[in-house]
Amino acid sequence: MLFSIHQNTSRAAGYRGSLEGWAKAGVQHVELSDHQLDRFLEQESLTTAKRILSDLDLTPVSAAAVLPDIWIPGPERQTSLDTWRRRCEQFSSLGSDKIYAPSITTREVTTEEIAATPDCIRETGEIAGEYNLTAMIEFMRTSSHLATLTDTLQVIREASHPNIRPMIDFFHFWTNSADFQELEILQPSELAHVHFQDVVDTPPKFIDNDSRVIPGDGAAPLVCFIRKLSEKQYTGALSIELFRSDFVNGDPFRVANEIRKKCETIMHEAQKT
Repeated sequence: MLFSIHQNTSRAAGYRGSLEGWAKAGVQHVELSDHQLDRFLEQESLTTAKRILSDLDLTPVSAAAVLPDIWIPGPERQTSLDTWRRRCEQFSSLGSDKIYAPSITTREVTTEEIAATPDCIRETGEIAGEYNLTAMIEFMRTSSHLATLTDTLQVIREASHPNIRPMIDFFHFWTNSADFQELEILQPSELAHVHFQDVVDTPPKFIDNDSRVIPGDGAAPLVCFIRKLSEKQYTGALSIELFRSDFVNGDPFRVANEIRKKCETIMHEAQKT
């Protein structure tokens, strides 16, 4: 599996600053943020954004497109689809072969909208396919649409589109399920991407994004999780995504250096028999 960092983790440093700091810390694989890219493009070009990746010898493993109602019918979906096409074009040109969108909506979802989800998935997948991208659905623990791996796999399999695959954010998976048995429903090599982090031991009602910590600094059984992914023949990235202010506002080199050392320790432990 590949060690990677998501740009959300150092978002205060901006597109260039995060990548430069991480490269200095020995990071080779990165996950790009739509918001970071937008801020960068206010002053710079997409060509320059690509050149930064090339000059730093960084490989994008995935990219974020945070868009409401992208996977269901809704008042914001057409606008989100238009933006989705632009994101696909941007991130494909930057060298990513994967793009994901969370299951975000601003309202309660009806049974009719759930039933229409596979059609929406197919339409979204068609656009991604035009840019040779694999598109992924990130289920979210608080989503009124898709909040679990089981529900997400059900609609992905019903849609049966070659450009749509599942991903897992460990925080959303563990705080909603805390049961590795759910991973048994994955087919070998079906999983396309993983957001990775540790989770502090705290009562469920207090869990939020600040509960995400560097692998090894929390209480979650990460070695068991990685071994289970290996059983499912997952060979993609473990992309560290954190939101606490000390990471977000910290020096990208220092933050990435600490993350890399701790995460690689966990990954090496998982490889032991």
